[in-house]
Amino acid sequence: MAENPGDYQEAVPNGQLGIIALPGCERIARQVDAYITGWRKDFLKGRPIGDILRQYARDSYIIDAHVDRFSTGEGKAVISQSVRGYDLFLLCDCFNYGVTYKMYGREYPSSPDDHFANLKRVISAAAGKERRLTVIMPMLYEGRQHRRSNRESLDCAMALQELERLGVSNIITFDAHDPRVQNAIPNCGFENVPPIYQMIKAILNNVKDINIDKDHLMIISPDEGGMPRSIFYSHMLGVELGMFYKRRDYSVVVDGRNPIIAHEFLGRDIEGKDVIVVEDMIASGDSIIDVCTKLKELGAERVFVCVAFGLFTGGLGRMDAAYKAGLFDKIFTGDMVYTPPELEERPWHYSVRMSKYIAYLIDTLNHDMSISKLLNPADRIERLLVERGYRLG
Repeated sequence: MAENPGDYQEAVPNGQLGIIALPGCERIARQVDAYITGWRKDFLKGRPIGDILRQYARDSYIIDAHVDRFSTGEGKAVISQSVRGYDLFLLCDCFNYGVTYKMYGREYPSSPDDHFANLKRVISAAAGKERRLTVIMPMLYEGRQHRRSNRESLDCAMALQELERLGVSNIITFDAHDPRVQNAIPNCGFENVPPIYQMIKAILNNVKDINIDKDHLMIISPDEGGMPRSIFYSHMLGVELGMFYKRRDYSVVVDGRNPIIAHEFLGRDIEGKDVIVVEDMIASGDSIIDVCTKLKELGAERVFVCVAFGLFTGGLGRMDAAYKAGLFDKIFTGDMVYTPPELEERPWHYSVRMSKYIAYLIDTLNHDMSISKLLNPADRIERLLVERGYRLG
């Protein structure tokens, strides 16, 4: 990924750029918008500006749109300006429980179903007048219900197919629980973006004394499903890899899942080493605390956790207690989904900013250019490690 977007800005855009922030995505939409407006204004400095270029470099690309609620809880979306011929990008955080609405005089937090319904409402309000429609959904709606193992619903597949029927051309998500769910929409664009470069950069910036070599560092996957992303970390950093597998009690179901009996470790000796645990999400926090406890019992020196989505559905109390007990040293989470405001005050947490990366994706796609280099961070990670004085190979 070039640091200067000018190399693709010579291409003709696929229609005027428009960004719509669904409820709860206003902050990251403003950050993305600021990057793109800055890049395009810099690109046009010293160039003669005609009517077309005035539309290319605007003061903002955010489209005024909002979702209203009636007292019964029913809703409607309103787009306050024309989007005919626009290349529209919709930002949707389906897990933002900080967005509330009133129904029958009571205040309710928005559920993932509410956010997904709002997304469909905005798509409907555009009425098919846009040139192309791309949905950026950092954490995939119903991504944890991606396969059928019994008489179960296939929620994620049905949702993706519904978006395709509504005219969505591309769906961009980050660290999908199982990216194979894209097989449900073979004729629709689906990009699963790994935030690996941003995570490694955040670790190097915040843990100055970390030693990246086989004698001092190890990558840990907390389960077998997370092995592909952990293998990538291990390969890029040139360190050993270990994993846990979850032993579950399949005779009972608690909160929609079979409870975990124990985490069993597979891998080489980790005594005295720092470890980086790579996970896609933290919900209740039970699994990650169990993994960190086991790692400390095995003699790990410092434990760092890289997770794309920190939901903390069970609150922060258990994580605070685990930190005080010395079970982990730092948790790095992406800032693409809502987190409780008090999380920013926690000494054990670091928020990894993703808005610049999303801005690159949007700006590149708007120019109808390939995003292959953006999706494969290997070159950027190698350059970063060389800049920090690490020898590769």
